[in-house]
Amino acid sequence: MDHDKIKIMGSKVKVDSMTAIAEIEAAEKNKMKEKVDRILAHRPDVFINRQLVYNYPEQMLADAGVIVIEHADFDGVERLSAILGSDILSTFDSPDTAVLGTCDSIEEIMIGEDKVIKFSGCLKNEACTIVLRGSGAHILDEAERSLHDAICVLIAAVKNHKIIYGGGNAEMRMSLAVDDLARTMSGKQAIACEAFARALRQLPTIIADNAGYDSAELVTNLRSEIASGNTEAGLNMFEGIVDNMKNLGITEAFRVKEQALISSTEAAEMILRVDDIVICAPRQRQQ
Repeated sequence: MDHDKIKIMGSKVKVDSMTAIAEIEAAEKNKMKEKVDRILAHRPDVFINRQLVYNYPEQMLADAGVIVIEHADFDGVERLSAILGSDILSTFDSPDTAVLGTCDSIEEIMIGEDKVIKFSGCLKNEACTIVLRGSGAHILDEAERSLHDAICVLIAAVKNHKIIYGGGNAEMRMSLAVDDLARTMSGKQAIACEAFARALRQLPTIIADNAGYDSAELVTNLRSEIASGNTEAGLNMFEGIVDNMKNLGITEAFRVKEQALISSTEAAEMILRVDDIVICAPRQRQQ
C-alpha cells in the first residue's frame, strides 16, 4: 500500500509520448484499486498495515468507511493478532477463510507526551500492555526488573499449580525438620544442619520485623504451634498474631519457593567454597 508503482526488478519502460505515460499511470492506479477492492471484500471496519499507506488507497478505504492505521511495527501486529483473534494477511484473495479480529473500542490516548492507540474489550486478550512511569531512568529500570520478576513468578505458578501455606509456615516446618535431622548427626555436619535451620527461621523473622511486630515472640509462638501439630499455622500480619493460613487464604507457589530455596543454598555453598579457596598466607613481619 506504500507505492503506486509496478515494480519489476531489472526492467525499464521507454515511452515516446505523454499519452503513454498517462496510460501507465492509469494502469498503476487500477492495480492499486484492485488491491483495495480485494481488501474491502473482507468488509473490515479498521485496516492495520505494517508499512506506509499512500493517500490514494487511504482515500478509497475512507470513502468505504474503513479506518486506516499505518506504521504498526512487526511486534505490535503480532500482539494485536493475539488479542484480537485475527489473522495476519499478506494477500487478500480468500475473504471467506480469513478471520477478522474484534474489539469493543479503538481510541487514541496520550501517555506523557506520546500518542498511542488503545484497543479495549478485545476478543482473546492473550497479550496486554503495561505502562511504567517514573521520575528517572534508574527508577524505571528498577520498576521494569521488579515487574519482570513478578511476571516470572506468575508464569511459574501457572505452569505448576501446587501451592503451600505462606506467612512463614513453610520455612518454620522445614526448619523443624532440619533440626530433627541435625539431632541424628554428629561432628561438623550437625553444626551445618543447625545453621541451615537457623537460616530458614530468618524468613518469618523478617516478615514480622517488616510489619513492625515483636519478631522474637511471634516466631517462637509459631514454632511452638507447628511443633504441637498445627501444620496450618502462620503469621497474620494484619493483627500481629499466629493464625490459620488455610482460613486466611495465604498461599505461595510451590515452584517459586522451591527455586528460591535451591538458589539461596547454591549461593551459600559458593561463598563457602570461595572462602575456603582464597586463603592467603600471613605476611611475614620484618624488623
